[in-house]
Amino acid sequence: MIDHHRALIYTMVLASASDGDMTDNELHTISENVRFLPAFRGFDVEELTEVATECTELLGDPEGLEKTLAAIKLSLTKSLRETAYMLACEVVASDARASQEELRMLELIRHGLDIDRLTAAALERGARARHVTGG
Repeated sequence: MIDHHRALIYTMVLASASDGDMTDNELHTISENVRFLPAFRGFDVEELTEVATECTELLGDPEGLEKTLAAIKLSLTKSLRETAYMLACEVVASDARASQEELRMLELIRHGLDIDRLTAAALERGARARHVTGG
């Protein structure tokens, strides 16, 4: 089992890497979330790159996605699973446009973490609203 900090970071990495392109906006969002959200209190931000690399290495395994989602779910309480899904939505929303691969990954994360449809819709809408630019 992994700790809850790793589980939350793994979830953001899954969302960012799903389309094969971890953009600067996505990486910035991950970094900002880790630096400022209460769920990451006690986490050494200097370990972020190492933890993200751990996740990408796990995904290299033929069953890596399934194993990673299972590890995330086992490591998080129900409320932190909702936080994890919200963080994944934030990462996807940070580019202002979601690819089909990112949307599919969000669906896999939602199912893997047992997030109900109504809760997921609210979290998705909140993430979109936070990343709207002026105009």
